[in-house]
Amino acid sequence: MTETVGSTATPDSGNAADEQSETLSRRDRKRANKVAGKDGKKKRGDRPNIFARVALFYRQIIAELRTYTTVVVVFVVVIMALVYGLDTGFSTLAKLVFA
Repeated sequence: MTETVGSTATPDSGNAADEQSETLSRRDRKRANKVAGKDGKKKRGDRPNIFARVALFYRQIIAELRTYTTVVVVFVVVIMALVYGLDTGFSTLAKLVFA
């Protein structure tokens, strides 16, 4: 096997800070994150009560319905304009052909 120049697999690569963080075990890193408040887990006491969660749920439903209503109305207006244009064009063409 040949070793390439500048390989990251050499023991000389990296700096001292990276080497020190690699020497910590997974358990030590988890404890350090927990002390710093970065464990990412919520405790049961951190959750809002049931009424706040239900209210949030319904607020999110209303917000999504508003978004979807806007999308549907815009789509219908575009399709109506397309049909109106085609209908006007065909009626004008029919008048020219049959008049």
